[in-house]
Amino acid sequence: MNKINSTQAKSMTNSRARNLWIAKTGILTALSVILMYLEFPIPLMPVFLKFDFADIPALLASFSLGPGSGVLVQFLRNLLHLPASQTFYTGELANFLVGGSLVLVAGLIYRRKKTKRQAMLALTMGGLVMTVVAVAFNYFINIPFYIKVMNLPLEGIIGMVQAAGNGLVHDLFTLLLFVFVPFNIFKALVVSIVMLLIYKKLSPLLHKI
Repeated sequence: MNKINSTQAKSMTNSRARNLWIAKTGILTALSVILMYLEFPIPLMPVFLKFDFADIPALLASFSLGPGSGVLVQFLRNLLHLPASQTFYTGELANFLVGGSLVLVAGLIYRRKKTKRQAMLALTMGGLVMTVVAVAFNYFINIPFYIKVMNLPLEGIIGMVQAAGNGLVHDLFTLLLFVFVPFNIFKALVVSIVMLLIYKKLSPLLHKI
């Protein structure tokens, strides 16, 4: 009888933990969706690249609930954003792959040792991987899609960049080097700083709820 009760208690505990994980992931997803709509342009960047803080709830999920939760937040928030897509869904795909790589790498590294120094390492490595993924995605998928499918010539894309005041861009290589690389490094840096400032304060709450 005791063995049965012990098994039942363990099952109830696991079920409660799973339900809490789902609930917390859902709350952070909702917050991420809201922040995704609060995007804004940054200087010297073309109109098709806008900054938002939507990666922060995903990083909170990755650090407190595990990298799987962080990736799920990234997936769900982009899925929920599809009806409002203005990029024929390529923007949401890029957001998921780029943001997903950030939270996955950062979460995996932070999970090994939960210290401030490890968090800094995790966010740095996540930001670097995020930048590489962003450049690769735009080179192999996004830019060819707009050129070949949407009939938007590379010169038109470069014109948008130059119109924003970035005169360093004149071909595909400089487009990647002086637009997508700095944009993603800047974004990773900003969200990393915010994470380092707020995570320890929010961590007890995230683990308590």
